[in-house]
Amino acid sequence: LIRVDAQPRVTRAAALQWARQHTDRLDARLLLEFICQCRQAALIADPDVLLTAAQWPHYQALVMRRAAGEPLAYLVGEAGFYGLNLAVTPDVLVPRPETEDLVAWALELMQGLFAPQIADLGTGSGAIALALAQARPNARVLAVDISPAALSVATVNRDRLGLDNVALCCASWFDGWVVPGGLDLIVSNPPYIPATDPHLGGDGVRYEPLLALTDGADGLNAYRALAAGVSAHLKPGGWLLVEHGHDQSAAVAGLWQAAGLDPVMARQDLSGNPRMTAGQRPEAST
Repeated sequence: LIRVDAQPRVTRAAALQWARQHTDRLDARLLLEFICQCRQAALIADPDVLLTAAQWPHYQALVMRRAAGEPLAYLVGEAGFYGLNLAVTPDVLVPRPETEDLVAWALELMQGLFAPQIADLGTGSGAIALALAQARPNARVLAVDISPAALSVATVNRDRLGLDNVALCCASWFDGWVVPGGLDLIVSNPPYIPATDPHLGGDGVRYEPLLALTDGADGLNAYRALAAGVSAHLKPGGWLLVEHGHDQSAAVAGLWQAAGLDPVMARQDLSGNPRMTAGQRPEAST
């Protein structure tokens, strides 16, 4: 510590040393990069640079908020997803790395289609919709969410990325909108955590919007709504693809089969748990 004009000043190295007593080393570094508006290389090269009188208390406050469980993405206002840098606020879920697998599968299902029509239902920050729109510039993507606040975040992200092939709609699932000609893909990472699940009170999760995490019941209501509306919105040959909980694969597959989707397929996450299910609307019979 160095005292100048009665104000405590600390070096970057000292600030990191203090922060590591309260939070993870990586989070400590990322928060300091955010405060100093620099990259890791600058912290390494210039460890003795003094934080300003404003930076030090700001850094302390952010470290203690992270130590209390607040997500890093909310503290710095952004998160990475599928190569995109997205704005995030407490109005939307923090994009998860495992959801990148959902995007990758969606792109596989769209191979060979020249200009696919896609809807991302429960878009939140727009992560899935924007990742698909950037990877497939000839696609038309509709991003739907019931939360106006979430759609505001998605709009900021769309405009920052300059993705003019994405439209946004405030609605609950399929209510009040239709895509002429039907959709080639409906994709969703909906609220699927059961209301009684203790994970809702876990680190980070308790700061996220409850509406995006749970249906307040058994965690399957969103899938029931998707199954009920899929035939009216999906083209023959189109796909309904979702992420779900590790123990919900059989229930979701049953809903897809009851809705007439065939084939129905599941994929596992990196931990070996079935976390995604896709179903295809059969081609029209000739």
